[in-house]
Amino acid sequence: MKLADAIVVGGGPAGSTCAWKLHSAGFDVLVLDRARFPRNKLCAGWVTPKVMTDLELDPCDYPHSFMTFDQLHLHWKGFSKKLHAPQHSIRRLEFDNFLLGRSGAEVLQHEVRDIEVAGDDYIIDNAYRCKYVVGAGGTRCPVYRTFFRSTNPRNNRLQTATYEQEVPYRWDDGTCHLWFFDGGLPGYAWYVPKANGFVNVGLGGMAVQLKQRNGHLRDHWDRFVRKLARRGLVNDQRFHPTGYSYYLRGDVDLVREGNAFITGDAVGLATRDMCEGIGPAIESGLMAAAAIVSGNDYTLSGIASLSGDTFASRILASKFA
Repeated sequence: MKLADAIVVGGGPAGSTCAWKLHSAGFDVLVLDRARFPRNKLCAGWVTPKVMTDLELDPCDYPHSFMTFDQLHLHWKGFSKKLHAPQHSIRRLEFDNFLLGRSGAEVLQHEVRDIEVAGDDYIIDNAYRCKYVVGAGGTRCPVYRTFFRSTNPRNNRLQTATYEQEVPYRWDDGTCHLWFFDGGLPGYAWYVPKANGFVNVGLGGMAVQLKQRNGHLRDHWDRFVRKLARRGLVNDQRFHPTGYSYYLRGDVDLVREGNAFITGDAVGLATRDMCEGIGPAIESGLMAAAAIVSGNDYTLSGIASLSGDTFASRILASKFA
């Protein structure tokens, strides 16, 4: 049986950040992920300046695709506004692999199925043993399923369904565009250009509201693609979008049970205005690591539920909920 001080289940931004800080503090850390890195990950790839600060990463030192927007173009029911809010875009294929490699932790490809408590330790699939286990495996995280699902159930009204694709494309407009509640969509759509000739486009909507309207994101996709073409953003591109779901920030009461922790999308931390998930995931990974190293409480109260603190942000948050 393989032993470690801490096992992190999931190698995305929350898991790799937690592993990085634990390893830096001298812990023997093992990361288990069902995928082999680098792996494709559906995501718009929006990264805030705060993310780079939290990661102690200078953009000049990041060796992969990285792009900065000075403005965001927001579109809402026929009105458009340019918001001065510098942001970045990355490709998750590169970003996640870089962060995981930088963590210094040992990484193994393994799909976690069973976690048992054995005294003060945890045994995973009768093959791995540790004192601390961190759930960073996304919406279907086995650590959440084992220790938190019954006591900290997710709010289905905060479930977001997405439909998107990232493709190689020689874009002309290097600005991020966001559309809210367009054509009756209970959510948002985006166009995010990326460095080195890639673009990510997609739709996200509140799952319960879509169901109540007898709708599906597929019903909005063709209209959205036509809009992209009319605006000259993406033309003559054959799309084959796929989807996934995650949860916006709710009233999170329990994120630690003994020495078991949950972080990122395993908790449901995406912001309730802009549905930003990478930043809150990284913050939670840092906080979980700090709690393990210091022995202090693990609380997510310091993680903002909104990406912005404006009147528009509060309206968006109320609409998404």
